[in-house]
Amino acid sequence: MEFCPTCGNLLQYELPHRERPARFFCPTCPYVCNIETKVKIKRKQHLVRKKMDPVFSEEDRRNGPQTDGVTCPHCGHGKAIYHQAQIRSADEPMTTFYWCLNEKCKKNWRED
Repeated sequence: MEFCPTCGNLLQYELPHRERPARFFCPTCPYVCNIETKVKIKRKQHLVRKKMDPVFSEEDRRNGPQTDGVTCPHCGHGKAIYHQAQIRSADEPMTTFYWCLNEKCKKNWRED
């Protein structure tokens, strides 16, 4: 959909006629926009992936509160460090992120 830059009304499409190209026109004001038949690509721009910082730093993980009531699903260890964050809409519950305290495991998981 295209809109008129002068009055804001919806532009209507008009078929090409004889030597006149197809065009958009405004039904209320004299604005006309001719449609070119060939499209030229001026340049290609390569997208660069932006580096993302972690939500919780290594220091947050080491100094976080510990819990005894959670079992690691990977190794079965009974202690973990946890953090909570609101990652969905405000009416949804917070998400809890856990990191296993077993030196051999150190896996992480979350509960929504």
